[in-house]
Amino acid sequence: MNDFQAIADRVEIEALRSEFSDAVMMRDRPRLAALFTPDGALRMPNIPVEQIGREEILAGGERLQAQWDFFVQNTHSGAIELDGDTATGRAYIQEIARTLDGRQGQNYAVYHDRYRRTEEGWRFEERVYEVRYLDTSPLAGTAPGGTVAAGSFSDRATDERLERVAGALRDNGFAVEILDDAAEARTRVKELIPEGSSVLTGASETLRLSGIDEDLNASGQYDAVRPRILSIDRATGADEIRRLAACPDYVVNSVAAVTETGALVLASGSGSQLPANAGGAAHAVWIVGAQKVVPDLGAALRRIEEHVLPLENARCQEVYGMDSAVNRLLVLNAEPRPGRGTVLLLREAVGY
Repeated sequence: MNDFQAIADRVEIEALRSEFSDAVMMRDRPRLAALFTPDGALRMPNIPVEQIGREEILAGGERLQAQWDFFVQNTHSGAIELDGDTATGRAYIQEIARTLDGRQGQNYAVYHDRYRRTEEGWRFEERVYEVRYLDTSPLAGTAPGGTVAAGSFSDRATDERLERVAGALRDNGFAVEILDDAAEARTRVKELIPEGSSVLTGASETLRLSGIDEDLNASGQYDAVRPRILSIDRATGADEIRRLAACPDYVVNSVAAVTETGALVLASGSGSQLPANAGGAAHAVWIVGAQKVVPDLGAALRRIEEHVLPLENARCQEVYGMDSAVNRLLVLNAEPRPGRGTVLLLREAVGY
C-alpha cells in the first residue's frame, strides 16, 4: 500500500467515525445502520446491548433513542491501524444525556473498532463501547425545548421534511399522499370513502375546521356512526356504543403527532375511538397538518403534553366546563394490512 492510499484510508475512516456521531445526533437511524457492514456488530456491554446486522442496529437505535429527552455525543480521534482491506482503531467519546424517565448524567467512553473496506467504502465491522467514566449527578443545564425547540410544535414542516416523513410511512406500510391544504383533503376524503359506508369520525379539530366532520356526519351520504352514538343513552347503551365505535367500514381521524421514523401517535381521554384506529375499522384515513411532524416518539409525547393537551383542555373547559386528559395513547408503528391505512399529509397547519 502506498503512502497516498494509506492517507486516503485514514481520512475515510475518520469521516466514517464522524458520520456515526452525526447520524446519532440527527437521529438518522437508517444512515447509522448503513455505516456498518451487513453483518456488522454494535456491542455496548455496559448497557447491555448487542446488535448484529443492520436491521438489529436500526431497530435497536429506534428503541434507544425513543427514550431520550436529549443526547449529545462528541467524538475525538484515536488510533487507526491499517492492514490492507481491514483496519482497527479507537475513538474517544464524551456524552451528555437525559432520558424521558429522568435518568441523566455524562460519561467518557471508548469505541474499540474494526473496519472493513467494502464496495460502499469503509464500514464498521464491529464497534465495542467501553465506558471509562460515568457521572449520574443531576445536570445543571437544560436543552432549550428538549428534542424540539420551544414553540416549534406549531411550526409547519418543510416540503423536504414532509417527503422524508412520507417515505418513512410508506416503508411502514401506510399509503401516503401529500396535499396542499385542508380543502384538498376534504375533496380527497370524499373520493376515498364510498357513499353508504359506515364511517366513524374522531373527535378532531382538524376534521371540524376542515369541514370533513360535517361532510361525513351531516350530509346523509354515509352511515355516520358518531351521530348514532351521541343519540344513545350512555348509562344503558354502553355496550352498543362500544360495538358501534369498534369496527366501522371507515375511521377518519387526525393524530397528535407523526414521527420522522414513520409512526402515528394518537391521544384520547376515553379511548373509545382508538380500537377503530388500531385495526377495528376495515379502512382508516388520517389527515395530518404540517405542524404535527416531530423527530421521534419522545418528541411526540412532549408535543402531546406541552402543546396538544393545553389547547384541548382550554376547548373542553369552554365547551363542556371540564378538563381534558390524556388517559390513552395509541402508537401506530406500521400498518400490517396493505391498503388499509391512508395518511393525507398537508402542507398547511390545521388543528392542534
